[in-house]
Amino acid sequence: MEASELYEIASRGEDHSVQFKGTVTRADSLAAELVAFSNSGGGRIFVGISDQGDVVGLTPDEVGRLNQIISSAASQHVNPPVSPATENVTTHEGTVVVITVPDGLSKPYADNDGRVWLKVGADKRKAISREEVLRMYQSSGQIHGDEVPAKGLQVSEVDLKYFRDFYEAQYGSWDENPLPLSRLMENMNLAKHGVLNVAGALLFVSEPQFRLPAFVVKAVAFLENDIASTDYLDSQDLTGKLSVVFQASLGFVLRNLSHLQKDKGFNTQGDPEIPRIVLEELLANALIHRDYFTSAPVRLLVFPDRIEIVSPGCLPNNLTVENIKLGNSNMRNPILASFATKLLPYRGLGSGIVRALKAYPDIDFENDREGNLFRVTIRRPLPE
Repeated sequence: MEASELYEIASRGEDHSVQFKGTVTRADSLAAELVAFSNSGGGRIFVGISDQGDVVGLTPDEVGRLNQIISSAASQHVNPPVSPATENVTTHEGTVVVITVPDGLSKPYADNDGRVWLKVGADKRKAISREEVLRMYQSSGQIHGDEVPAKGLQVSEVDLKYFRDFYEAQYGSWDENPLPLSRLMENMNLAKHGVLNVAGALLFVSEPQFRLPAFVVKAVAFLENDIASTDYLDSQDLTGKLSVVFQASLGFVLRNLSHLQKDKGFNTQGDPEIPRIVLEELLANALIHRDYFTSAPVRLLVFPDRIEIVSPGCLPNNLTVENIKLGNSNMRNPILASFATKLLPYRGLGSGIVRALKAYPDIDFENDREGNLFRVTIRRPLPE
């Protein structure tokens, strides 16, 4: 890094990925910063720049001591250990040491006291909820939200007729299956010890929301373009099996859109103003890829000028909006995704966003990491 670039960074101040420290004297305090960045996407610590953004620099002796502190903090005060990179930048005021902390692959990271730190803007805070820690296990591939037991939902609550129809369509005659239902569901990775996991409950229980009340779609069609408006055309909480919720969500949007006759006959319904494939792809993505460690509903909002689909959970790991537009994907809920290819118009190849954009380019995506949500905005065409 050139000194000119460092001065420019200092002038912009601290943010989610940049931290300034005039000096560092203790390994445990540095360890907390290393933990926070490792758990929150990575970042850089500039030692030799004050909190106010003034470059103060370090002497050669201070740089030597700092390197020992960095080594101790990274290897002995962070669990599991991390491997930050360092770079010395020479300035008029002295040397600034830039510590680059990569996004961790083995989350959650903790300090020697077992505290899990997260970055929030330019500050850090302790992870205080079970869901936050579970999401970090999820991001490292150690656990997935769809495999967590759905407490209170037994295999006996499966909609047997629906499951039998699914089984026969996919695997053959039900009567030739020699296994009891509980063993079969376990073999399909949908249950354990007679208790359904989240995937099994959402896929095959008629009303899983009785025990999983947050996993609904809250749909509202507004009269105005302001979400704070109290006037609305339509409002509904959509519940049931995943396939039912998908169809109900699609139906809600379609009935609140305009339909264009074009060259169709007078008595036909006409084509929706937003191509149906766009709605199918984006609704399926919202239901399958949402964060099931977050107790919040999917929100489906229809405004006069746009449609918003807001999913709990930002994009997993290092995925970005630019990535998904090119067809990249990361399976947050692999069990759910594997069965959804058989129950929904979903292919599981990361191509849904690409197909939606090809059919209707006027779609925006917002990956809100601080708010832990992902928002899709479909701009409605202007009336002719």
